[in-house]
Amino acid sequence: MTVPQQRSSPDPALALRGLVKRFDTKLAVAGVDLDVPAGSFFGLLGPNGAGKTTTLSMAVGLLRPDAGQARLLGHDVWADPAAAKARIGVLPDGARLFDRLTGTELLAYHGLLRGMDAGVVDQRAAELMDVLALGADNRTLVVDYSAGMKKKIGLACAMLHAPRLLVLDEPFEAVDPVSAALIRDILQRYVAGGGTVVFSSHVMAVVERLCSHVAILADGTIRLRGTLAEVRGERSLEDVFVEVVGGRTATGSELAWL
Repeated sequence: MTVPQQRSSPDPALALRGLVKRFDTKLAVAGVDLDVPAGSFFGLLGPNGAGKTTTLSMAVGLLRPDAGQARLLGHDVWADPAAAKARIGVLPDGARLFDRLTGTELLAYHGLLRGMDAGVVDQRAAELMDVLALGADNRTLVVDYSAGMKKKIGLACAMLHAPRLLVLDEPFEAVDPVSAALIRDILQRYVAGGGTVVFSSHVMAVVERLCSHVAILADGTIRLRGTLAEVRGERSLEDVFVEVVGGRTATGSELAWL
């Protein structure tokens, strides 16, 4: 397979150079280089265990790499972390929330931690709770939220300070179809307004529906990258993905006893 050349941008929203991470004897990320164009909807694909979460965690400053560099909107995430993190919104996979607060209280807490004006926080929190169908006057504690509601309140926290880059780890995992459709709509509007979204997934249908650019990660390395059209060609994204990551195809003789 011919690997499309990554198009360089003078000012990528996210630029990764030589990211490496090892856990004991396991090399989880083996030198990732990646540019995410500003204004793109970028999907980072990979099977379970490919290194997606580790890569994104290093990219946004949640996990220190063993080697390499990550730049967010022109700011080095490790040399200038305050400037970099002020400009991005992050939805980590499985992030612990302060779940003994209501959704509105959690948003207020996040906003005040970022030094935002209390009046601005209240206004934006009310709008986010309403748009995300969480109920502006909902007094339910986050601990009692459904999985889909927790994803939505996590997204609200990531968007509260109006960042220009969102980095989302598996934002559609364990989300019901109604919540997923709402999240898709909000993210598409965000990109249409000039924002950039990077999200990880292994669900091909979601990526094909949303993304302008994709990269396929397997065994800690980028195997393929480019625009969706370049990567997919004349085939389905699922077929390309399975070929790139070395997926096994059943011959029909397995499990003959069933």
